[in-house]
Amino acid sequence: MAAIESPCILVCSIDMKTGYCFGCGRTRDEIAGWIGMTPDERREIMGALAERLATVERKPRRETRRARMARERGTAG
Repeated sequence: MAAIESPCILVCSIDMKTGYCFGCGRTRDEIAGWIGMTPDERREIMGALAERLATVERKPRRETRRARMARERGTAG
């Protein structure tokens, strides 16, 4: 079984003004339907993500899971 390409970076928080995830730029509906989309549908959405992320007004205030995991790996080593 092939892995499904995903833009997720484990920053799962939606900008209430734009409706885009702060981490990946997808909408809630796109995130929820990602597995059921065709590769072409996913590529089309991924092509728009950089432009979407440029419209996000603020960054989340909390530490992201990815940042926390990296920090913990760095101190546990």
